[in-house]
Amino acid sequence: MTTLTPARSLLRVSDLDHDELVALLDLAAAMRADLTGWRSSLDGQTLACYFTKPSTRTRVSFEAAAWRLGMLPVMLRPDELQLGRGEPLEDTARVLSRYAAAIVVRTFDQRDLEALAAVASVPVVNALTDDHHPCQALADLLTIRDRFGALEGLTIAYLGDGNNVAHSLMEAAALAGMHVLVATPHGLQPDPTLTANAALVARQHGGSVHLTDDPLVAVRGAHAVYTDVWVSMGQDAEREQRLTALEPFRVDETLIGEADDDAIFLHCLPAHRGEEVEAAVIDGPASAVWDQAANRLPTEQAVLHALITGRWS
Repeated sequence: MTTLTPARSLLRVSDLDHDELVALLDLAAAMRADLTGWRSSLDGQTLACYFTKPSTRTRVSFEAAAWRLGMLPVMLRPDELQLGRGEPLEDTARVLSRYAAAIVVRTFDQRDLEALAAVASVPVVNALTDDHHPCQALADLLTIRDRFGALEGLTIAYLGDGNNVAHSLMEAAALAGMHVLVATPHGLQPDPTLTANAALVARQHGGSVHLTDDPLVAVRGAHAVYTDVWVSMGQDAEREQRLTALEPFRVDETLIGEADDDAIFLHCLPAHRGEEVEAAVIDGPASAVWDQAANRLPTEQAVLHALITGRWS
């Protein structure tokens, strides 16, 4: 049997370096400005999208991104594959590698993603796991850069659960030289090893990463205020406990009023108005969430193009 060498993948933001992050944002901005300019770049290629979690933005944006590159996106669920009958994930990865130019995966366990990528011979892109959400973080940074013109030296405050979104945001903002303040209640802090690594990277690029349990400390003077749902898929049994712990971290008009005068509000969606954010904030003039959602498409298009072709500009 022929042994195939694993390709360059994006499993978490820290797979990138500073120059690659900037190149992806620049490429995404160029692709957004020229919707059909890359239609022939991957003409005739196939993109395999393996999703074990429901999706709105991720599914539609990756399908549209593939089409803009000239690719055929093939959407796959576990019950549609032999995985449901016991075929190993690694065997599925080997087969998909022979059919597709890249594999996009949205699943629960980061270890499953890493096992798949270890044997795939084409790029694997993390479209969300319980630990990381790198494609979301790229769209976040592009949205912030659109509003402020640059990223270095800006401050972003994240409030709520120290989850996959917080993890990828810390890694991305650190690479960009931003200052990150993450405010969470006790017991819901982000992973300590990841936090320490992000803080080290941030210092190398002129930024910083700090944790706090005080939302006011995090938000004061921030250029962007970010939150996410309090109860994610698979956490329903903890719902009441989480709602109680996270109540002080709701983003309301009073809280966002402590941020910079030109601050924007970010949310990766779906949002629950009245829980993690007030309607007046997410639907108000400071909200950039719809631009943020739209930026998922060009950033994912840029990721696919860069990983498959090796051309990052």
